[in-house]
Amino acid sequence: MRILRVAQNLYPEVPGGGSYHVHAMSRDQAAMGHDVTVLTVSDDESLPRREERDGYTIVRRSATVELLNNEISLGIARFLQTAGNFDVIHAHSHLYFSTNLAALNRVLDGVPLAITNHGLYSQNALEWLFDLYLRTGGRWTFNQADIVFCYTQEDKERVRDFGVTSPIEVIANGVDTDRFTPDGPPSERIDHEGPVVLFVGRLVEGKRPQDAVRAVSRLPTNTNARLYVVGDGPMRPQLEEMSHDRVEFLGRVPYNEMPATYRAADALLLPSRAEGLPRTVLEAFASGVPVVSSYLEHTAPVVQRAGETVAIGNIEEYQAALERVLDEPGLGMTGRDIAVEDFRWDTTVERTTKELQGLL
Repeated sequence: MRILRVAQNLYPEVPGGGSYHVHAMSRDQAAMGHDVTVLTVSDDESLPRREERDGYTIVRRSATVELLNNEISLGIARFLQTAGNFDVIHAHSHLYFSTNLAALNRVLDGVPLAITNHGLYSQNALEWLFDLYLRTGGRWTFNQADIVFCYTQEDKERVRDFGVTSPIEVIANGVDTDRFTPDGPPSERIDHEGPVVLFVGRLVEGKRPQDAVRAVSRLPTNTNARLYVVGDGPMRPQLEEMSHDRVEFLGRVPYNEMPATYRAADALLLPSRAEGLPRTVLEAFASGVPVVSSYLEHTAPVVQRAGETVAIGNIEEYQAALERVLDEPGLGMTGRDIAVEDFRWDTTVERTTKELQGLL
């Protein structure tokens, strides 16, 4: 099967769960014998325009203009004119103009199209604006797809609520449970005797890292808890200014070091206002680490199986939830069992590939 994967961002140039998903899916489908090309947007002149890496082909096209943090590339549009050479197009996230172009190509060229929904709302734009988009251009984009992939049943229902009529298949996001495991040495980057709380993600408003800083600052001093912030972004100066001696910034940590980073932790705190099904939650579960996250309708049923959810922005409740999960040592291993039973990455790849083959 010749697969053209359309993705705005790609790991490792752009860190994040979505970009890693694209990379790992392409790598593993290539290992299965499929011919995979990833079409992505990049203005990094140090990177080749075409590259063979990890068994798949990368085609990079420069951005033409940026609108509402969305890079629009005429080069992507031109490359899609050759999409007839592929058996199927798999686009990632309706939030990007590249996916809108893939949907237009489905109308004009007829190549079967799949779209993976990595989260309905952008973390960089106003919710009312995306409500409007979802009821217009977003709905149109989804409705050109031969199949839409959602991570949870709740997310499927939310997509349907916006008038999407395309077939929708629920395929859970997955995690490599052999790589992310409680067994093994903890990270040497984390050297602390008391409870360790992790925040993992980009330091942007949508992730609300300021809530993590405030929540940990409220924990009783005799708990000796410390927050370790993994990630970087435009909010870092602001966060450093509001921080205290119970917060440490690790910056970007290479992905191959993340299993050891989770093993050094006692809890993951994720106070985002918008997510898909975060890979960080699954990585924490697989590592035997309980999770406290914001309450999001489509992720709460997963998080609550081995953690707690809190109304967005409620600092007092984040503090109380952290105290409870830190007081329940067996909760982390419950998360490990859940990850192994329900969120294995190889199952995600196998089911996705089977559905793509079904479109041919």
